[in-house]
Amino acid sequence: MKSYNRSVVYFICMVSAMGGLLFGYDWVVIGGAKPFYEVFFDIAGNPFFQGVAMSTALVGCLIGAMVAGALSDKYGRKPLLMVSAVLFTVSAIATGYFSDFMWFNVARFIGGVGIGVASTLSPIYIAEISPTEVRGRLVSLNQMTIVIGILAAQVVNWLLAEPIAEGATATDLLNSWNGQMGWRYMFWAEGLPALAFLILVFFIPESPRWQAVNDREVEAVKTLTRVGGEDYALAQIASMRTLADEDKAADKGGLRTLFTHRYSSILVLGVVLAVFQQWCGTNVIFNYAQEIFSQAGYSVGDVLFNIVITGIANVIFTILALQTVDKVGRRTLMLAGASGLALIYAVLGTCYYLGVSGFFMVVLVVAAISCYAMTLGPVTWVVLSEIFPNKIRGVAVSTCTFALWTGCTTLTFSFPSLNAALGGGGTFWIYAAICICGTAFFWAKLPETKGKSLEEIEKDLVRK
Repeated sequence: MKSYNRSVVYFICMVSAMGGLLFGYDWVVIGGAKPFYEVFFDIAGNPFFQGVAMSTALVGCLIGAMVAGALSDKYGRKPLLMVSAVLFTVSAIATGYFSDFMWFNVARFIGGVGIGVASTLSPIYIAEISPTEVRGRLVSLNQMTIVIGILAAQVVNWLLAEPIAEGATATDLLNSWNGQMGWRYMFWAEGLPALAFLILVFFIPESPRWQAVNDREVEAVKTLTRVGGEDYALAQIASMRTLADEDKAADKGGLRTLFTHRYSSILVLGVVLAVFQQWCGTNVIFNYAQEIFSQAGYSVGDVLFNIVITGIANVIFTILALQTVDKVGRRTLMLAGASGLALIYAVLGTCYYLGVSGFFMVVLVVAAISCYAMTLGPVTWVVLSEIFPNKIRGVAVSTCTFALWTGCTTLTFSFPSLNAALGGGGTFWIYAAICICGTAFFWAKLPETKGKSLEEIEKDLVRK
């Protein structure tokens, strides 16, 4: 395909990717609000309730990811994107409103369900509507909006937080604007993009591949015609119809079909990709930036600034990923990311072990985030959205996203314990070892999907 309607395609994909922006903001905003809501709810000295506050949204993510795929395979991608927009809007308002710790966590849980739904469906939807030669770039837009959301949360937290005097006590924080209202505005700021997402999602079409699989070819042709013209639409429908006829006798789709021998190899590949994206360790930098930079010798005020620096690097290198994923290829970038992080973590762990502090540590942390942002961060979502057949894509990506959030939960819970037992050195050496294992797995098992249609990928990967 030499040309397509760029304005239509990019509008549709950017609206869908707004789920990623809200995902990124909602996921990270709690880190900046953490010092303030903890003194407000009087949990600053209670590790159990601190863990509850940080992980409630993750539980919601697991549930949202678990149900999103099956529901979207049954009812369509668009209705579930609408549901996620509603959940984000309600959570943004309610989290900042409640002064009761239980209801605060209920609101965080609701936002987590929204994250689980959006993180599953946004890349699926974009992959199913995108022309082949730019599919990687467009699916990576979802990761681009995620990192923009992360940066937005970091900047909002930094700007809203009033300066904290050295030696300030918990009582001082509680009685300050930060402790009473600042943390609320950090959550409320999400309400505007959440409402915009809710409105704009009404103006995008249903996924044409979902329409085709569910006997709505006329609607699918209309959608594909908007994307690339009549000839493009008819060619795409013919390819989908041929593959559907070949598979009709084999299975009917759904979770039971996913776990059959026919799809076992790509399911294992997808689950390993998803879990590794979290277990590679980079995301602890966002969730525990305060602890990581404090160990490197920085004060609270400097930590907030350093967090913004990491967010800027995250955005810049994700932009570079958009330019390379369809040129360099998925497999090459995943191998580069896993091996690059292994090297950076080995050096970072050694520096922590030797007691190195200061600017060089910030450079290493930014290097790790940059490597991740250009490779594992966006490319994992691209590959997950490509490798599964049309009829089970929703439930398959949902299963992998559930595995991803399980990996994120275990990573988030394990870091404080690892850090306390092994220090920064031992912890990052473990992450380096995991990255070495990931490199070996990708070398042996990960195929290249660049330049292939979704139907061609299915023919290559599915066992007959």
